[in-house]
Parts: sequence; structure tokens; C-alpha cells
Amino acid sequence: MDIEYKLQVFEGPLDLLLYLIEKNKVDIYDIPIVTITEQYLDYVGQMQEHNMDVMSEFLVMAGMLLQIKAKMLLPREETEEEEEEDPRAELVRRLIEYKMYKYAALELKDMELDAAKNFYKKATIPKEVSTYKEVVDPAELVSDITLRQLNDIFKSVMKKQVDKIDPIRSKFGTIEREEINIEDRMVQIREEVKGLKGINFRTLLEAQPSRMNIIITFMSVLELMKVGAIVIRQEKIFGEIVIDSLDDIDSVIEPMTASGVSDSESMSGNNNT
Repeated sequence: MDIEYKLQVFEGPLDLLLYLIEKNKVDIYDIPIVTITEQYLDYVGQMQEHNMDVMSEFLVMAGMLLQIKAKMLLPREETEEEEEEDPRAELVRRLIEYKMYKYAALELKDMELDAAKNFYKKATIPKEVSTYKEVVDPAELVSDITLRQLNDIFKSVMKKQVDKIDPIRSKFGTIEREEINIEDRMVQIREEVKGLKGINFRTLLEAQPSRMNIIITFMSVLELMKVGAIVIRQEKIFGEIVIDSLDDIDSVIEPMTASGVSDSESMSGNNNT
């Protein structure tokens, strides 16, 4: 009567080697290569696998084990100063790496089995509650944008100007050009933004060459808002403040006096008088 036996199925040559190491209870960092190689070859000889791709993987590993075994049997030269690398080092590295992935796969499988036991209750929220949206008044949210936030941006830009000052070179003598006045700057800004939308207010201030120009530009923007030449807006909460021009591209911009009245309007009023 023939004795029937069933071989354990392994996923690959590394899986078989790991099984043999655990079966013999040996240290993975100090593999008895002779014993493990003999057991590995005995198992490969008992395999009846018709898939040559799978068999080739086991045969390649068998060749690697025989090569390691041969290197360990050969005598080492005593004249070598440097310590020779252990022939088993590469095999140990691959086994440890495979063991990590194998255990990780088992953990994921356990998590999958545990997740399959979970049941979730369907949503029972009333439609009126799920579709309810709180009414938000955009005008109320940005009611103080023209004062508080504009002032915050102005202060942050001024602080950057102070941080740019070189503590040594700032004491050198400089030739300063005459600063522009508010009336002229208002005309310049109207000309620059004429017919445009979405001009970044912060960028407009940061582009100025000096602290005085920043102040003049800031005051000019406020005056232009006052006379209705521009309008400011904020596209989203805590977003950047932008400037929209209310002038048409083809319109002629006349210099304005400090009171916000153009020269032609002023002359017309004098003639009527």
C-alpha cells in the first residue's frame, strides 16, 4: 500500500525558505545554509508543477542557495585586510523584506474580515433638515470691508516696507525725488485702472517704491471711492480685496481738485456764476 502525502502550497521560493527557517527554529540572520538547502531541494524534487514559470522561480532560488553554499565551503584568504561580506547577506535581506510584506498582508486581511462584520444604519434624516441651508447675507458679511480690512492691508504693506530697510545702508545719504500729490495720483490711478475689473488692492500698494507713495496711493483710492470713480469688492470671505473701475475705456479723465470736482466742472460753475 502506497503512502499518500500532500505538499503544502507556497506562494513562491521565499515563502518556502521562510517556512523552512521557522520549521527548523533557526535565526534568520544565521541561516544554516547546508541544512536549509538540502530541505529546499528535497521539496522542489517532490513538486509536480506543470507551470514552468512557477517552477523556474523555485529553480532560480535553488541555484542561488547552491552558490551561497559553495562560497561558504571555499576557504577564505587570510591576506585580506577587509572583512569579507557574508554570502548569505543578500538572501537575508530579501527574506526579511518578504516577511514584512507577508505579515502586512495578513494584517490587512484581518482588517477586511473585521470590516465585513460591520453594518451601518441608513440615513433617516428628514428631507427638510438635510436640504436646509442657512440664509447668509453677503452684504452683512462684507459690511466693514471698506474700512477695517483696507486698513489691515495698508498696515501689513507698511510693515513690509519697514522690514526692507537695511539697518546700515539706510543711514547713507540719498537723493530723494519729489513725491507726487494726491490729486495727480488720483488721475494716475484712474488712468491705470480705466475699464478694468479685479485689480488687486494689495498688489497696487506693494508696487509703490516708497512709504510716502504707499500712503498717497491709499488716500487716493479712498478719494476715488468717495467720488464714485471706482468700487471695491471681495469675492469670498477672507479673500483678497479687488478694485473695479467705473470709467469707460473711451472716456476722457480730467484732473480732479482736492474736493473731488474736475477742472471743467469747476470752470463751468464759475461761468454760471
